[in-house]
Amino acid sequence: MCDMSEHADEQGLTIRVGREELIIRQRYEAASIVNDILIALWFIVGSVMFFSDDWTTAGTWCFLAGSVELLIRPLIRLGRQVHLRRIGGHQPREAGHDF
Repeated sequence: MCDMSEHADEQGLTIRVGREELIIRQRYEAASIVNDILIALWFIVGSVMFFSDDWTTAGTWCFLAGSVELLIRPLIRLGRQVHLRRIGGHQPREAGHDF
């Protein structure tokens, strides 16, 4: 399971996280990074398509795809939290924008 412990010493804070929990966190972080790249690509391609009247409809679809990717972002974070709680992982202090 998860062996996570914290203790403070003279040199700072030490956090130990179980191997399984670390792997899960890394996979969700990788999924979040890929999702962010896709968001950027959809909006860049859609923006370029708007320079031509012939491509406006395709550009609109790209913007819609980018918007769906924005919805996926919090779902990835929620999935990670649910997955970690299911395996009994601890919730360290993380920033809201972590991934």
